[in-house]
Amino acid sequence: MDEPTTAVTGGVAEGPGRPGGPGRPGGTGRPGGTAQVRAAGAVVWRPGPGGLEIALIHRPRYDDWSFPKGKVASGEHLLRAAVREVAEETGIRPVLGRRLPSARYPADGRLKQVDYWAATGAGGAPPAGGEVDKVDWLPLAAAGQRLSYPHDAEVLREFAAGPARTTPYIIVRHTSAGDKRDWPGDDLLRPLDPPGRAEAGELAELMACFGPARVVSSATARCLETVVPFAAQTGAGICADRAFTIGSWAPAADRLAGLLADEHPTIVCTHGELVPCLLSRACKELGAEPPAEPALRKGHFWVLHVAGGRLVSAERHAPHP
Repeated sequence: MDEPTTAVTGGVAEGPGRPGGPGRPGGTGRPGGTAQVRAAGAVVWRPGPGGLEIALIHRPRYDDWSFPKGKVASGEHLLRAAVREVAEETGIRPVLGRRLPSARYPADGRLKQVDYWAATGAGGAPPAGGEVDKVDWLPLAAAGQRLSYPHDAEVLREFAAGPARTTPYIIVRHTSAGDKRDWPGDDLLRPLDPPGRAEAGELAELMACFGPARVVSSATARCLETVVPFAAQTGAGICADRAFTIGSWAPAADRLAGLLADEHPTIVCTHGELVPCLLSRACKELGAEPPAEPALRKGHFWVLHVAGGRLVSAERHAPHP
């Protein structure tokens, strides 16, 4: 299940809700005793001759204009749902950027929550016979006027208030590698167990939602094996870096600070012991307060969205819904 997303406002990291609450991805709200409907989508943008252009869809059934979005399938991760729905409704394969505020509104007697991301994309042609018959690219102001619903207009205002393009830095803890007490050899060589290998495959798809990235990993077998599926899927090389191997936290924090300096999409795979210090150093370098609960479970990951040397937003995810 997805972890609480953290929105960064004014340099302070703030979580929107406690686990299980309506503000938490994967949580359930029960207005009137009815389960909350979950959906995911994106504000897809591209550079235009006069500035940013936004992709809006038209649904003939409702004769309305909105952002591409749709219901999360049973057992589907929110990130995968957002990418799938945008692709199905527009023909655009999006690359997700920063997390935007969720829209919540009543729909058919139930509360509906739509989780949005900013996303880049180009082109756009809805499939014949689907729910969408038009995809229009509009300048920002025109898109705001075209939208049919106030809650969508509010999401667009939040998008416009921040940077359109951000750089993702993903900090991931390696997946399951059994119990080190049962491993007879050097702990550096302890491999992933079968559940860990399965989760590594799931992680590859989820991290790829944020586009290609350089991959830097602890030199341990379990960390390297965690990012191999992503590297195989995207063609990225893997840099084994002893700074992110278990040991003193200072070299790891200094190495991360160096990676943050060039604002290049990056995945860092490391160990649970180092995650809190890495988050603390990253937030210090990027002018934000660290999250109250920075720790990661095995296979979970943080995505830090950076623009202009500042932390714009951060979100935490599990490898499965």
